[in-house]
Amino acid sequence: MVPGDIGPGNMGPGDIGPGDMGGGLPSEADEPLEPDEVVGESLDDEPRGPEEPGPQLSAGDDARSTSLGSVVAPERVTVESRAHGWRLDHYLTRLYPNYSRAQFQREIETGSIVVNGLPAKASRRLHVNDIVQFQLPRQPDRSVVPENLPLEVLFEDAHLVVLNKAANMVVHPGRGHQRGTLVGALQYHFDRLSDVAGADRPGIVHRLDRDTTGVMVVAKDNQVHHRLSGQFERREVEKEYVAIVWGVLDRDSDWIETHLRVNPREREKMMVCEAGAGARSAVTYYEAAERFQAFTFVRLFPKTGRTHQLRVHMKHLGHAIAADKVYGGRSELRLADVAAGLPAGRTNRNPLPGGAGSSGVAGTIGGSGDRVLIARQALHARRIVFRHPVSGERLEFEAEVPSDMQQTLAALRAGG
Repeated sequence: MVPGDIGPGNMGPGDIGPGDMGGGLPSEADEPLEPDEVVGESLDDEPRGPEEPGPQLSAGDDARSTSLGSVVAPERVTVESRAHGWRLDHYLTRLYPNYSRAQFQREIETGSIVVNGLPAKASRRLHVNDIVQFQLPRQPDRSVVPENLPLEVLFEDAHLVVLNKAANMVVHPGRGHQRGTLVGALQYHFDRLSDVAGADRPGIVHRLDRDTTGVMVVAKDNQVHHRLSGQFERREVEKEYVAIVWGVLDRDSDWIETHLRVNPREREKMMVCEAGAGARSAVTYYEAAERFQAFTFVRLFPKTGRTHQLRVHMKHLGHAIAADKVYGGRSELRLADVAAGLPAGRTNRNPLPGGAGSSGVAGTIGGSGDRVLIARQALHARRIVFRHPVSGERLEFEAEVPSDMQQTLAALRAGG
């Protein structure tokens, strides 16, 4: 940790590049997700230029067959300035994360992908305004069945949607979660969504974990999708989360700077590690918003957006997020826990002295001391700030703290 006297406005808030999803961990249903993840491939190792509206995409006049199978309409891409100096194969994989770099390399070898009308090597470094022409293969039908599920829409125009994601909702289908997904609801409620991330992820620019609630941005077309992804990639998007964590934080604010990787023994989890192969840098700024007897209400400002970053970082501090089964060991927080001031890992059968049976929260709030306050990780994406991808206007949206977190805070305030 680096002691922080800098506010979140100085931190250059942002996220990962169009997504650590490509080649990474696919879905919370089978592997961990980012707390807030951009769809695509990370570009941390590539040079970054000034902001651009994104690559210019258009269809060509003819179609050639490729070694990858049947093709859809040919593509014609004009390289933007921030991609100057990128390898051809890496650039194409960044634009189309559903296809691997190896697939594009095979196509480049056959000569079916050309730059400025001429065959090129996969290692060719691109220049601004280069014209790349190619065909994308048809993928197996992975479209999502529309489902009439409720959505809380905070904002909508012709280009994007901002919504407040509910708890217990997986963003897109994965192993064990084919129905009841956010994209199923999006397919039902909206006629037009971007498809750059694939037919099974329409409109999805970034993601939240299944049980993390809060604000998300959805793209209605591919140009808007690329422009929004670019803002995440350049760390221009400001995000604020709130969480209830075990224990009382000793500092009012600070930075957490670590590296993260998949836990080799428990692959559904991430872990803090030393820098090296497979490790990604992760940075979070936090502020203690309100302290209680055995809990803290915190504001979290992720600078990067690694898989489970906020949950891992709070555990790393010794203050796991309440009711986080994966990193805190318990899947729910009860009224009796608040009254007892139980530390993480303790059970109601072994409370601290003078705890659950005493007067205090249970008597103050009313009802049973065994009542469940929250049955999912107490983490909420409260606020997001970004520029409109078409008008350039600064937009700010806030999602109200959900009722389960509000009732938990009420119990904590009543108990001191």
